[in-house]
Amino acid sequence: MKRNPVQFQKGLSLNAFLKRYGDEEKCFETLFRLRWLDGFFCPNCGHDKSCHLNTRKLRQCYRCHRQTSVIAGTIFESSKLPLTIWFQAIYLLTQTKKGISAIQLHRQLGISYNAAWRMKHKLMQVMLKRGEKQRLSGLVQMDDAYLGGERSSGKRRRGASGKTPFVAAVQTNDEGHPQRIKFSVVRGFRKPEITRWAEQHLTAGSHVISDGLKCFDAVTQAGCAHEAVISGGGRAAVQKPEFYWVNTVLGNLKTALRSSYHSFDAKYAQRYLAEFEYRFNRRYSLPDLIPRLAYVALRTPPMSEKLLKHGL
Repeated sequence: MKRNPVQFQKGLSLNAFLKRYGDEEKCFETLFRLRWLDGFFCPNCGHDKSCHLNTRKLRQCYRCHRQTSVIAGTIFESSKLPLTIWFQAIYLLTQTKKGISAIQLHRQLGISYNAAWRMKHKLMQVMLKRGEKQRLSGLVQMDDAYLGGERSSGKRRRGASGKTPFVAAVQTNDEGHPQRIKFSVVRGFRKPEITRWAEQHLTAGSHVISDGLKCFDAVTQAGCAHEAVISGGGRAAVQKPEFYWVNTVLGNLKTALRSSYHSFDAKYAQRYLAEFEYRFNRRYSLPDLIPRLAYVALRTPPMSEKLLKHGL
């Protein structure tokens, strides 16, 4: 049987990770290089001449004398954790297919649960903000999906109470292989909500295939073509080739969430969806995920604990 080269790629071993990011100096140099790709410039006045203050790892501008930290104004700001711990967390979040819970971070990194929770949610917020800027295009499979909810009622999917609805969409190439996915929490499956979603997440001219749910016609308001394939229900609906990849990634998502997390508050659902989406969309080179996530984290504004716990 032919192996999937993406699934069987080497990734980044623990030994290789430690060689690249095993001490504070290496982590600092990585962040400095990623933040100022063309060399340091003062964020206050824009001057490019500065000196390095070794005692506090700061840069001081020669013109305005403003001192700047490599983590100032970023998601890392105000953290008392060493940079090595941050990079270890990034490693654990990006190199596993199913993700890692805050309690596992707490155990593996040797930090308090609260610190691990804040770190994980900050990194998931970075993933979320990055994903918001990227749209799907071309041929897109689309479906309605749900997280959580009461099990005692016996109802499933659209009839169930207490569930968090979200749109699941998969962009495929001409050969029918999945390229990118998009998971987005919505207020409900109504035309105004789907219109808003399509305008934000789809490129005009895309061809969207969905089941018979009427609200999905609203993607045409965003300049997309829409093809409805009546799938009915049950096992036969899941096996329809038009929805093979959207059903496959939804199955993988729910398996990952069940295996990694006992439960999570619905107000954080979009962050957990964004984490899975981020890894899937960048699965072609696992070692690159670490500097790529660090790069985006340096361009994500700080979040207070109040905002972090507020959810979305």
